[in-house]
Amino acid sequence: MRRLLIPVSLLFMFGTSIAQEVQQSNASFAAVPAEKGGQDIFGAYDIVENWPKDTAMSAGHEEWTFAAVRGVYAESPDRILAVQLGELPNIERPAPRVLPEIGPGIGFPVARAPWRSYRAAQGAGGANLLSGQGAREGIDFRDGHGIIVFDGDGNLIEEWTQWDSILERPHSIYISPYDSEKHVWVIDDGLHVIYKFTNDGKQLVQTIGVPGEGGIDETHLFWPSYMAWAGDGSFYVSDGADFYDPDRPLGARVVKYDKDGNYLLEWGQEGIPPNESRPAYFNNVHGIAVDPATGRVFVNDRQNHRVQAFTADGEFLHEWPVGDAPSDLHMFIISTDSYLWAADRGSNRILKYDLDGNFLYAWGISGDFPGGMWGVHAISVDSEGNFYVAEVDNGRVQKYRPRPGANPDYLIAPAASYVPQ
Repeated sequence: MRRLLIPVSLLFMFGTSIAQEVQQSNASFAAVPAEKGGQDIFGAYDIVENWPKDTAMSAGHEEWTFAAVRGVYAESPDRILAVQLGELPNIERPAPRVLPEIGPGIGFPVARAPWRSYRAAQGAGGANLLSGQGAREGIDFRDGHGIIVFDGDGNLIEEWTQWDSILERPHSIYISPYDSEKHVWVIDDGLHVIYKFTNDGKQLVQTIGVPGEGGIDETHLFWPSYMAWAGDGSFYVSDGADFYDPDRPLGARVVKYDKDGNYLLEWGQEGIPPNESRPAYFNNVHGIAVDPATGRVFVNDRQNHRVQAFTADGEFLHEWPVGDAPSDLHMFIISTDSYLWAADRGSNRILKYDLDGNFLYAWGISGDFPGGMWGVHAISVDSEGNFYVAEVDNGRVQKYRPRPGANPDYLIAPAASYVPQ
């Protein structure tokens, strides 16, 4: 019998290597490395409960609360703007009961599941999904209250009801990072227009597009959805945020304007979903962002489940997939550290990519409890790092605060569209 003699020094080297590998394999991926236990359900954030205060607590809203909230923009930690589709009755979650008239073994509401979609009976006239099914204005929904503003404590401090008559489906709200006067921009996809207001909401400064008249040319828009600014103050609009219909051509394109809102150029055309692979062909153009470091333009090709990247003048660069159904990427921002953070309505998660399309991180959970998500349609970050979401299905705005000691790689830096204070 032969014996294998191994030097003690070699054993020590092997042992050290194995120990290092074991130690590395046990490395923490927690959002807050110093904390023990937990699940990082809200990622690197804590939810700020009861923010904002329910609008039903404000005078004139006693019987009414949020409907589908489609846009949010944090101008500062103490001024957060939002747009919504009218209001819904303020009622409590009903007690569970069986529904034999529908079928055996069916009950409502289902435990731990959202009990009402705030988008199902949303107001704002043409936006009411149940208008053809007997929904009653003033009972099931009410119009108006499309633009609302909250302070840092969640108090409703402004309502721009003076503009309700020109709004139908307010979709998103912004302030350009390159505008010293901080004009407020509101996209209304139902009326195919973009409105530019003074910061206090007292004056309508400009209208881009023809209200109520969709079109695919230099003077019209057709279902615009989101905006993003370049460093010179010019801006891009994702136009064509509706679903594919072979009997109705749609202007699936990106439109660029100069800082004064004059048409400059456009690119893109409608493809055939869900597997369109040609560059600059889009289906449901539902999100756009500009990298401030390079000027590259990133476009959400929603129905084809991909992100496409272009030069400032529309030359195709590259693309990446965001996953098959049920993925449903709704929109994204590019943070000041040049990462793309996206909201996926299908998975109800917040996703992080680098600008080459490498998937880096995700967090989020479905639900209507504080911190849960259902139908995130817009996101924003203020100068203190607080993170905001607007939800169409949960019908609310939520605020998340960075957790003490959180890994900065898991926190969303202020968006490139943030206006420094």
